[in-house]
Amino acid sequence: MFTGIVEELGVVGERDGARLRIEAQTVVVDAGIGDSIAVNGCCLTVVDVHLDHAEPSRSWWVADVSEETFARTNLGALVPGDPVNLERPVRLQDRLGGHLVQGHVDSVGTIVEPAPDLRVTMDPALARYVVEKGSITVDGISLTVVDALDDGFTVAIIPHTATVTTLGAKGPGDPVNLEVDVTAKYIEKLIAWRRPADR
Repeated sequence: MFTGIVEELGVVGERDGARLRIEAQTVVVDAGIGDSIAVNGCCLTVVDVHLDHAEPSRSWWVADVSEETFARTNLGALVPGDPVNLERPVRLQDRLGGHLVQGHVDSVGTIVEPAPDLRVTMDPALARYVVEKGSITVDGISLTVVDALDDGFTVAIIPHTATVTTLGAKGPGDPVNLEVDVTAKYIEKLIAWRRPADR
């Protein structure tokens, strides 16, 4: 479980088939094999890690990415040198600065208008889960919806967020990973389950 508060900007160091090597300093400090790290909001499992105490900038970690993940996220478009948003899972004693984020990407949206007045289009089937002043995760960043639209949403990006995440460098046409609030999906399913069948 994550919070959508990006800890650092990492960089794709290498992509070898389904394997991604991410250069990072903060998230590798206490990372071990089998741990989870969110990359652009997508939960990946650490399969190798190197923490260079002498030169922290030479630290990295590796994840194997499934075909399903490549197909449902923007990770398949990553190339060496691309920046990525990174976050470690929340610990029970941490503050929850964003909202509960699973790291399970629902869809890939497209930026129509860049930051600071970010507008993103998305699969209309998911738009029902987006509400004004509700939470949405964009490339792993917990954001508050300004306007919920039939085909997407808008959010206001503050300068700090634009600086410390990938959103400051993304423009029209760029893909972004989207995760809607899972609570809305559970409520919908419970209501549908309890509703008597149409006669």
